[in-house]
Amino acid sequence: MAGCFIFQDALLTTQRERAIEMKQAKPVSQTAVILFPIATAVIAILAVPTCAPLIGMLMFGNLLRESGVVERLSNAAQNEIINIVTIFLGLSVGSRLSADKFLSVETLGILALGALAFAIGTAAGVLMGKAMHRISGGKINPLIGAAGVSAVPMAARVVNKVGLKANPHNFLLMHAMGPNVAGVIGSAVAAGILLAVVGG
Repeated sequence: MAGCFIFQDALLTTQRERAIEMKQAKPVSQTAVILFPIATAVIAILAVPTCAPLIGMLMFGNLLRESGVVERLSNAAQNEIINIVTIFLGLSVGSRLSADKFLSVETLGILALGALAFAIGTAAGVLMGKAMHRISGGKINPLIGAAGVSAVPMAARVVNKVGLKANPHNFLLMHAMGPNVAGVIGSAVAAGILLAVVGG
């Protein structure tokens, strides 16, 4: 998948665009950091109520970490709780997934559609990044658009790697994390809409 990112970035951007250095973002206040998950959750849930479980838990975890007053709960959520949930999810899905059902043409089709969706999402992000590059007068590196897919933090790391290859002083990781997190939020909202359409 990383090879797909790198190939598309090289195909849709020039060496000069990939080498653009972006200025470090200005510091964000603690108040803004705490208000972000609250405001995001409220707006997303009011707009798409069916995304409440997904976006609510995502923003709740963010709030635990950024508030700085519940460190024990934050550490538990990042370690023990996520490990327990992962184990139970793996066991519950794995116990119902026999080899004859998994190794089928339909499964390969789903994997192919997933890869195609990633490729289209990455390409669209790079093209949007190029548009922002022109609107900003060349201040934005188009590569960060590739991080708009919800593969956190892999997409941002690949963007940073491609940027460093074009310019050894080009550190895009934190800039790329912005669209990366936006992609996660967008995916949660889209999943809520899908649940509403399929379930309703």
